[in-house]
Amino acid sequence: MPLRSLLAIAAGLCLWLAQPRPQIWPLALVGVAGLAYATAGVDRLRDGFLLGVLTGLAAFVPTLKWSGIYVGPMPWLALSASQAVYVGFLGIALALLQRDGRVRVLLGAASWVAMEWARSTTPFGGFPWARLAFSQAESPLVHLASVAGAPGVTFVVAVIGGALALAAQRWQARRWGAGLVPVAAAGALVLVSIPWPTPTDGKPLTVAAIQGNVPAPGLDFNAERRAVLDNHAGLTRQVASDAAAGRGPSPDVVFWPENSSDIDPLRNPDAQQVITDAVRAAGVPTVVGAVLQEPAPNVSNTSLLYGPDGQLLDRYVKQHPVPFAEYIPYRSFFRMFTDKVDLVRNDFTAGTESTVFQIPTRSGTVPTAPVICFEVAYDSLVRQPVQDGAQLLLVPTNNATFGYSDESVQQLAISKLRAIETGRSVVHISTVGVSALIRPDGTVTQQSGLFTRDALVDDVTLRTEQTLATKVGRIPEVALSVFAALGMLVAWRSRRASRVPSRASRSTRPGSDEKEADDRS
Repeated sequence: MPLRSLLAIAAGLCLWLAQPRPQIWPLALVGVAGLAYATAGVDRLRDGFLLGVLTGLAAFVPTLKWSGIYVGPMPWLALSASQAVYVGFLGIALALLQRDGRVRVLLGAASWVAMEWARSTTPFGGFPWARLAFSQAESPLVHLASVAGAPGVTFVVAVIGGALALAAQRWQARRWGAGLVPVAAAGALVLVSIPWPTPTDGKPLTVAAIQGNVPAPGLDFNAERRAVLDNHAGLTRQVASDAAAGRGPSPDVVFWPENSSDIDPLRNPDAQQVITDAVRAAGVPTVVGAVLQEPAPNVSNTSLLYGPDGQLLDRYVKQHPVPFAEYIPYRSFFRMFTDKVDLVRNDFTAGTESTVFQIPTRSGTVPTAPVICFEVAYDSLVRQPVQDGAQLLLVPTNNATFGYSDESVQQLAISKLRAIETGRSVVHISTVGVSALIRPDGTVTQQSGLFTRDALVDDVTLRTEQTLATKVGRIPEVALSVFAALGMLVAWRSRRASRVPSRASRSTRPGSDEKEADDRS
């Protein structure tokens, strides 16, 4: 167990280093291989759980460090530990499936998918951050997202990692030729994904993504809410002025990020006037991220669509507010552990449905789906509006509360995968960065820095054809999870069956009762 534990910790560190940054994506394969190798031949399931938890802690503690920048270590470590528990159950599954000491490549990979599904849905709607798939935004494997979505990418990464572990086992047994077979299969998977076609043709749309910046990073980023609003309104007017003077392209639509107006424009005439003046100066439809003081006493995180004349046309309410950040479940209970829960003064209310804005532009109506902030990490919240006809994805976000950490680039990596998965351009716009315009093949045409004032103005591609991943939806994830569950059921029955004869044989041996009594004493 000491050696297995060290290997499990090393595996977790590899999983961390595969995430942005430094995003050394091949290390995700090594991390999967390390956990598979560490759990192969483990007889006691609690040892498998311990090994999984060690891998999870080594991965999540450094990856999620941004969650404790301004609120202290307790929320950060609690979140990391809760996610590590899921990897602990994965360790149980791997120990059960690999009890005979042989790495089970396909069943192990399916168990990774099942674990990430559980982590993405429970509790309080789950926390799907730092999945294996999200570490592959710069990998050739990411193009498989258009076939089977993020779960499909996770499965392939885990298959390759398991194959490497199987090869290591065979080489350890000096079966050199047999060890080359899984390595060759893993290499073939990588090669197959490289030429996978990702269409990028379509009708162009000129967009302006406004990163207005905030007075200062931190939890009080919007202490000067009017300054944040003015930053975005002023930069919008500047883009319009540059276009009128021929110093830049003329946008068809303007996008503001999440929290660009934390003053409710529907109840504050002054804020409404600032937004209206900016929209009319641009002369094109504008989507504004605003916090609305409704339904009282709660609030709503929304994207508001304004027409060129400043009239409100539509709205989208964030469907998945972040627990312990935008609302506090069981507030009185968790207050016993930390008073930080009261930093969230008013809970955000969840929206009830996805929305596709029908944005009127000079060249026709553009169906656009807003997916606010962390919602981009949830498969169904991105897939549903595309199934409903969205030709463009908008990811308005606010990274001011995470400072200069890696959270912003981790989120951007998710948006890159979503572009490929859905075959849609993505406008990823933050109050403070990192913002980017992403093509349907995941490449970035423009990108901003952190805590800078910037406007990204360029053409994006509109597409109507749906990818296979969008069409099949959850089928790959469900099928692989069922496959893993059936494999574990068979392994569990086999484990129990092997123990019954063992106990029976001991009890029928002459003198067995006396020997067992001596052993107990």
